[in-house]
Amino acid sequence: MFKNAVQLFEIFGFKLKVDPSWLLIAALIVWSLSTSYFPDVLPRETSTLYTVLGIIAMLGMFASLILHELSHALVARSYGLKVGGITLFIFGGVAELEEEPHDPKSEFQIAIAGPLMSLFLAALFYGLSNLAAGESEIGLAGAVFGYLALINVVLAVFNLIPAFPLDGGRMLRAVIWHLTQDLLRATRISSRIGSAFGLFLMLTGAFAAFAGGGVGGFWQILIGFFILNASNGSYQNLLFKAALRGKTAASLMSERVHTVDVESSIADLVDDVMLRHGVSFVPVVSGEKLLGYADTAGAGAVDRQDWAGRPVSEIMVPSGPETTVLPSTPLNEVFKLLSAHPRRKLMVAQGGRLLGVISLSDLMHHLALEQEIGAKPGVRH
Repeated sequence: MFKNAVQLFEIFGFKLKVDPSWLLIAALIVWSLSTSYFPDVLPRETSTLYTVLGIIAMLGMFASLILHELSHALVARSYGLKVGGITLFIFGGVAELEEEPHDPKSEFQIAIAGPLMSLFLAALFYGLSNLAAGESEIGLAGAVFGYLALINVVLAVFNLIPAFPLDGGRMLRAVIWHLTQDLLRATRISSRIGSAFGLFLMLTGAFAAFAGGGVGGFWQILIGFFILNASNGSYQNLLFKAALRGKTAASLMSERVHTVDVESSIADLVDDVMLRHGVSFVPVVSGEKLLGYADTAGAGAVDRQDWAGRPVSEIMVPSGPETTVLPSTPLNEVFKLLSAHPRRKLMVAQGGRLLGVISLSDLMHHLALEQEIGAKPGVRH
């Protein structure tokens, strides 16, 4: 999801990453605080001091977001779920769960952990702001703690809105899941509510922008657009996983595969296999033993006039865990590998013998057929 995210450090075994988009929101926060909030609550100070306070407050918000997402991750781990890491990006943060919760109870408790942490931090910072404030003025520390108390309240309240995939939407999904015992149905209902909320934010944001609301209206449109896409994407992702559940690579692989011998020339590969059969991905074998694959990118990297004198072995990509799967490999795992593989194709082999080839288009075509004929994948728990 966040291919350009940079890992900063690990905390409790979770990799903390920051997407470059976070730098934009961080800069906007510092600018807003140093030009508006701190000049209002601390008049007659220098612009340099306002900027320093803005940076400190932004880092405090950064820490608050980490603790919010860390609470999700720790509760998820307590239920035996794998968490890929915590990533901060332009719209906040996300604890990347690699699988769906196993039951409504775990879903609800994982979801509510974040807002509870934010409310705890809000109370903590509010208490610190009162302790730091003097009798007649708020003071520098009081102003920073006051902002952090406010932003944590906002973070908790906004996330409690029952619009999927916000925490409140996940809590709503848990309740519907408990009542219906159907995860797919619960996700469909909560994602529709999330989509409606996203559209509402976009429409009201557009109205505010045209009415002179400035940056705030456009920011609201962006948040609404993100929620709309995330809610739709979450449901489609669950639908995709459900369609693949219980199936293996052997069930969707193509058994009619055109291969090339490792001793063949690149010219033979291109003329007799690729162009003749219209394929761009060709497994390389030696007898019945699978060695790897050759593709159009490898052939194109060699000067055409040298094709006849150079063997396929020179452009072959060896078979390995990233290019080859067993026929018993679950399709969910196959999908992860295909998404990471640049060719979007994998070889299916066992005991060093090629059995077939499976591609991302095979999986997408299978899902499209299931939806077209109205198949309902079993996702009841």
